[in-house]
Formats: sequence, C-alpha cells, structure tokens
Amino acid sequence: MRNPFRRQEASTQERPSGAVRVDARTKKLTKRLRPGEIAVIDHTDLDRVSAEALVECQPVAVLNASPSVSGRYPNLGPGILLEAGIPLVDDLGPDIMRLREGQEVTVDGAQVIRKGEILAEGVAQTRQSVDEAMQAAKAGLALQLEAFAANTMEYMKAERDLLLNGVGMPDIDTSMNGRHVLVVVRGYSYKEDLAALRPYIREYKPVIIGVDGGADAVLEAGLKPQIIVGDMDSVSDKALACGAEVVVHAYRDGRAPGLGRVQDLGVDHKVFAATGTSEDIAMLMADEAGAELIVAVGTHATLLEFLDKGRAGMSSTFLTRLRVGSRLVDAKGVSRLYRTRISGWQLFLLALAGLVALVVALMATPAGQTFLGLSGAVGDDIINFFRSLVGLAPSQPSL
Repeated sequence: MRNPFRRQEASTQERPSGAVRVDARTKKLTKRLRPGEIAVIDHTDLDRVSAEALVECQPVAVLNASPSVSGRYPNLGPGILLEAGIPLVDDLGPDIMRLREGQEVTVDGAQVIRKGEILAEGVAQTRQSVDEAMQAAKAGLALQLEAFAANTMEYMKAERDLLLNGVGMPDIDTSMNGRHVLVVVRGYSYKEDLAALRPYIREYKPVIIGVDGGADAVLEAGLKPQIIVGDMDSVSDKALACGAEVVVHAYRDGRAPGLGRVQDLGVDHKVFAATGTSEDIAMLMADEAGAELIVAVGTHATLLEFLDKGRAGMSSTFLTRLRVGSRLVDAKGVSRLYRTRISGWQLFLLALAGLVALVVALMATPAGQTFLGLSGAVGDDIINFFRSLVGLAPSQPSL
C-alpha cells in the first residue's frame, strides 16, 4: 500500500551525491555514518531521537525505504531533518536497501540515480508536505490512545507481581538504599540536561544508571555509570568495559538478545527478565533498592513521546511511573528551565569595577601608595582623580 501522505513536489535542494551507508536500524546506522555521506534507512514513522542522531552525523541526504509519516500519529522526525536542511526522500521501496555500503549515488528530487540509471523513485518531502501530513495524522491519535490503554491493561496483568511486589528483581551489588539515583536515557535533550545537572551531580554524587546508549552519554559527559541496564543493542564495548555493573534486559520467554555480546566480552552480568522497556526496569530496580530519589534524564513522559518511541510496550512506562512516582523527578528540559540573564560583558564590567575599587582603596593608604609607586604631585593628581570617581574628597598633598 502506498503512503497516503505522498506529495509529488519537486525538491528545491541541489542534487546531493555521496557514498551510501545502509541499515534497516537507524540507531545502528548512525554509529558509522559520516558527514557528507547518504543515509539509507527503512524506518516507518521516523522518530525524534533517530532524526536528531542523523542530524548529528551530518549526511547530505536521507533515503527512506518506508514512509517517514504513516499517519498513525504526528511523529516528529521528518520535520527535524528538514529544519536541519537535510533532504528527505520517502517511500523508495525495499529495493533501495540492496545498495552496497560505499556505493556512490545522486539524489535528484525524488529520484535516486547511480551511474546515470534511476534506481528508485519516491517522495521528496518538503516542509509543506510534512506539515500537511502532521495535520492529517492527528486524526489517528484517538485510535492510538485506545490501543495504548489496551496495552497498558495487558502489561498490568502480565507484570502485576513485578510492579506490586518486586518479584523477579535481580540482586544488585551496587547500594542504592537512601541515595539519589540518576537514570540516563539517550533521549530528548539528554546532553543539555546532563550539563545542567552537573552542580547537582557534584553535590549529591548519585548512583548513575546508564540505559543502553545512555551509558555512552554518561561517559561523553565526563562521568562514569555505576550500573548499565539494557538489551545491549546501542551501548558501546567501551561503556560495557568501564567497570559498571551490567544488567541484561531479557524477554519474559527467556530470550536475551544482548546476552551473547556481553558474554563474548567477558563482562560480569546479571539478567533481568521483564516485559517493559529498559528504562522501566532501571527505575524499578532503583525503587526496589530503596533509592531516596530517582532523577530521570532523557526518558519518555508524554503520550506522543511514547508513540514516537514506536513500541506498543511503552505503556509499561506509564505504569512504572505510577509505581515510582513519589520518588521520581523528571529532569528532562531542566536545561531550558532557567538560563542566566547575566551576559559576559556584565561580568567583565563587574570585575573591572571591583578592580578599580581595590586600586582606590590602596591609593587611600600610605602603604598602598608606596606599593603602587605613587608619590609626589603626579601621584597626588592620580589619587585625587580616582577618589573623585567614587565620591571621596581630595587627599592632602604629599610632603
């Protein structure tokens, strides 16, 4: 079925060309995508986090085998790419994924060309086409809300013992009882929020839990996670080897996709089987361990964010937040809560005023005058000039 939000508008961009990087999983692709290359993905309903990761890699274009907007809900990713000036061509079909890494292609409007041959043709998205698709997609929110509520009830039935009594919780060596715990997810505004929380981290020294790629975010911020939780699909080997306690998230049927990787690295680990997301089990672990406060960075909090994550299981996050709500502080957006209004020039003038006051104070004493080398009539004139600036009477001439 073709994308109902197709727009056959010509792109106003130049014809970008470059080597392609191909991967059906966008977050894997961004690990090897380099500036000037072309990203080839297969990502229905491109979400905000994936789009921001793509923008950081600075590709010259993004080619999507699937519709970036399906109409299921108003997802945020396509708009982010276009705002960054990156051309987005949608709905190119599965054949585009057959491109080999490093092959050179040119994007001409909605067409993908290699060696003069049109390989695929899709939809060249524009700001107008994305805005219209967003408006149309809002009509699908009612159905998504019903599905979200149904998923929430299913999760409640499946994980009742875990949510209410902590049944199945792994034994964690890291002590969290009575301490603050910082849970870091590589989500919205995580870099800015981590930077804003530095004074808090220095003072309270919380236990830091990195959720999958959040562990790398912690390391990039110059910090170290004490615990790493996740299915290990987006965390680096460097983070896994940093000495943190590792908890592998497994499915309820016992499958743990990330277990083999951790074992191959020879990293000590524990396994936590649960239905919810990795950020959920990180919060549940902290709550069960008696954390005084749980501070969340980059996590999901609103319905649109749950849907943007692209998982029906995000309903688990809703119930998890109900469980730990009395201890949970969501730090997302704290970097935008307050920004100092004091400019650099104001700080400079304040320092200069302090320096002038210090000099005048030294000039007012014989010892200070000797220290500054001021003597005689010239020295008296300089001293009286500065005294007049601060409203003091002229001093007596030097003998």
